[in-house]
Amino acid sequence: MSPETRATLKSVSTATLATALFKRGLRNQFIQDVRPLNPQAGTMVGEAYTLRYIPAREDLNTLAVFRDPTHPQRVAVDQCPEGAVLVMDSRKNPRAASAGAILVTRLMKRGAAGVVTDGGFRDSPEIGALPFPAYHNRPSAPTNLTLHQALDINVPIGCGDVAVFPGDVMVGDAEGVIVIPADLADEIAAEAAEMTVFEDFVLEEVQNGRAVIGLYPLVDDQAKADFAAWRRKTGR
Repeated sequence: MSPETRATLKSVSTATLATALFKRGLRNQFIQDVRPLNPQAGTMVGEAYTLRYIPAREDLNTLAVFRDPTHPQRVAVDQCPEGAVLVMDSRKNPRAASAGAILVTRLMKRGAAGVVTDGGFRDSPEIGALPFPAYHNRPSAPTNLTLHQALDINVPIGCGDVAVFPGDVMVGDAEGVIVIPADLADEIAAEAAEMTVFEDFVLEEVQNGRAVIGLYPLVDDQAKADFAAWRRKTGR
């Protein structure tokens, strides 16, 4: 992802991106039941680096596994590339934590762009206080070992009913997280930026009392002329 595309995606909403993706036949890209812990952390943009959990098996998933330096959860945190988003498949099960404040802080300090799980985080108040985008289903105090067994790193996963492939572009805002296929990121970003300009014009007109018929979508000739004049005036 180019710096220009990254910057553009930071300036648009997940709602606008969803519309641009829908135009291309992609209907299921918004991760379900995932919310920001800190909506003021800013827009999250980064390529997906994935971790897959499976149901824990008691004889294999004891506290002793954390002593293993190759434990996938720890390795994923320490290998997630700078500027990437760690995306975790926790099978939409928030009853045990996908991670806690220590691991999320490590991600932040290593320069990751954010973290997403369709499960839960423990230490959620502490994570919510970090200047770092973090998205989960709901708070969860129990350790992941009670229900989740970390297995695969950087493989295709499902997160919140959405397929996420390594390298897909993750965008998160105050509403949630959307997944953009890597090969579409540049054109989706450009289209969403244009849509945002138009929607800003429409919102301004509606706030001034204008009706939406003919304006949104833009089919009325006078509305088209007004939009062109507004762009010239605002330099957008």
